[in-house]
Amino acid sequence: MTTSKKTVPAKKPAAQAPTTAAKPAAKKVAAKPIAKPTAKPTAQPAVKAVAAKKVAAKKVAVAKPAAKAVPAPAAAAAKLRLFQIYYRPEQRSALDPAFEPYNNQGDNSALLEYNVFRKILQSGQVQGAELWGALSWKFQEKTGLTGTDLRTIIAANPGHDVYYCNPHPEFEALYHNLWLQGEPSHPNFLVLCREFFEVTGIPLDNLKAFVPSSLFASANYFVASPKFWADYTRFVDAAITKAEAGMSKTAKAMIYSSAADRKGTHAGASYLPFIVERLFAVFLANNLKKYSAYKYALPVVEEKLNVHLKLLKQMKDVSINTKSLWMASCWVNYRNLYMSNAYGADWCKKHLKSITPTEFKYTNAATEVQA
Repeated sequence: MTTSKKTVPAKKPAAQAPTTAAKPAAKKVAAKPIAKPTAKPTAQPAVKAVAAKKVAAKKVAVAKPAAKAVPAPAAAAAKLRLFQIYYRPEQRSALDPAFEPYNNQGDNSALLEYNVFRKILQSGQVQGAELWGALSWKFQEKTGLTGTDLRTIIAANPGHDVYYCNPHPEFEALYHNLWLQGEPSHPNFLVLCREFFEVTGIPLDNLKAFVPSSLFASANYFVASPKFWADYTRFVDAAITKAEAGMSKTAKAMIYSSAADRKGTHAGASYLPFIVERLFAVFLANNLKKYSAYKYALPVVEEKLNVHLKLLKQMKDVSINTKSLWMASCWVNYRNLYMSNAYGADWCKKHLKSITPTEFKYTNAATEVQA
């Protein structure tokens, strides 16, 4: 992973009417002071810092919502292709007219959205486009942004290779990284990921990295240049090919198992798309020297965070920016207390140890978050 050179300031997108936000892995917590926990926070082992290499890189620009909408010029809009994926006829009425409808009916690929990316690239539909993306039919519901908002954000912040967001900012507050976040949601996720990483050559350190908020992206809501798309899909395709060739029979059976979606909230999806969508952040963190990245804000979603989640998110980023072990330890203790109160003693007993590494592995991709 790499460090950054230049932060690109950002403007605020127009505020949107509140919509239904995506549900976190555990039950929702109201914004109120933490009550006495039902169980003592799990004691944490001693922590140690792992030094990061000094690698020069571009800084990720993290957006603040803009005060005024800046309309995109028609010529620029013609170079920006934004598709919206739908899977059933009844979903078409929910599509945003600022996006191009993409009919994905009948596609049963285990890769879900990633297979759409492949098909668009192979079809030549985006030939001549400077930027393109393919987003979910639930994009506005999960982000609070319309297609027009997204076009406005990109037009107001030109010159980047990739524009992305995180529709689950609570994950930034509560987890070291998105791989650890996946464990409570998808049974035995980390065991499977370790084998996937070993056979693909992806460093295992990613599984315990202490990642800043700026590098969290929990959904395929990104828009990128053709060059970025080509490199990203080449990276993911190579990883999938190596995994299918090198993983054990048990692991291969598991990676295509619907056990990943035990609650049925993702239409019986297998483990594969949950691994693939997390590879975006791995690829991005390792290519910040090559590509300029812009993380756009989601004010409607972020305003729903309670005071504890906002503080936890800030504490974690301060610890990473300053490499402060003391602050990191304070974050872990506060986080454990919050989880004990929010999710209960049984949940903590089952998951807290597995999602808490015994050391703080600071990433090489140190980023600067705008105040």
